[in-house]
Amino acid sequence: MAAEPTAKNKAWALFDRIVDDAAPGGEHSNPWTMGEDGELRYVPDYDTLARLLGVPLHLGAASRTGVPALALDVWLSYELRRSGFDADATWPRATSPRILPAPVANLLKALPGKERRAIGERLAAASSVSGVTSSSASILGKNYFKQVDVIMTDWATGPELLISTKRMDSSYGKNAANRVEESYGDAKNLRLRHPLAALGFVFALRADILHKEPDTADWLIDLLQKLGREDDAYHATCLVMIDYDDTVAPAAVEADEEPENPLVAAGLTEDPDADGTPVDAEAAEITRALSALPRVTIRHDAIPAPLTPARFLAEMVARVLDAAPVNLHKEVRRRRRTAPPIG
Repeated sequence: MAAEPTAKNKAWALFDRIVDDAAPGGEHSNPWTMGEDGELRYVPDYDTLARLLGVPLHLGAASRTGVPALALDVWLSYELRRSGFDADATWPRATSPRILPAPVANLLKALPGKERRAIGERLAAASSVSGVTSSSASILGKNYFKQVDVIMTDWATGPELLISTKRMDSSYGKNAANRVEESYGDAKNLRLRHPLAALGFVFALRADILHKEPDTADWLIDLLQKLGREDDAYHATCLVMIDYDDTVAPAAVEADEEPENPLVAAGLTEDPDADGTPVDAEAAEITRALSALPRVTIRHDAIPAPLTPARFLAEMVARVLDAAPVNLHKEVRRRRRTAPPIG
């Protein structure tokens, strides 16, 4: 008997369609624009972000399922592809398997059609193949393995970009301190082993914190900015302020904001929810689900300038390019060089 699909299986089917709609045939729009002052700017696709954020609300997926935070991971990886990075280089990938090492991806491309399809289908059908593919990535820091949400790495270059994401939709006072403490420790752990990798942190908050717990909101936002100014922590930090109606909020669950299990990252135990395979659903069923997504808006007015997604993405990409020779990431450099003027 087939196992009951998890919340992540269901979410991946919707995430994949949203990303496909945003980049038909894998063709991504150019996010780079040139301002009147001659300054290069990054323009994120907030419409796609809002659709992705609506998926966990539609599914009623609580934070402990990992789906709400996964929506951020999918969007960030999509944005990195928009900026010009190779589709197989940014993880999670737009298709299963979500983690596919570059040598394996290159081998698949080099195989004759029949063999390529057969092996590709086998890899896509399994949530992971030990030592080859995975649905999540763990990176060794100075002292311990850390599960990283959005990543670019290769055996030839080592980690080039590492982004951790956190999301908090409730219980702000109860969980805020834990999230910040974890972030400080994780940043130093990764930075000390991978000083050249672009290291970033994205924190998503539900906008009701602004009136429910304004002091906590001020404290969190202040710490988030400081977290991006430490010499041995993150190169950049980002705040995504999410607004949606109470009627579509998932039911509150005790201990809904449990931190990730470090034993999973260390490979000492399996993650029962780590499956990047989308549920097998009819196209019409997915279309109906997407048409019923709850409305989500991004409160840009509540995000300080140093924490905007636009600044964060521009900084992450610039860090990767600055640490790499000019013969790497040519498409990113071309897109930046040919950025059209604003308007």
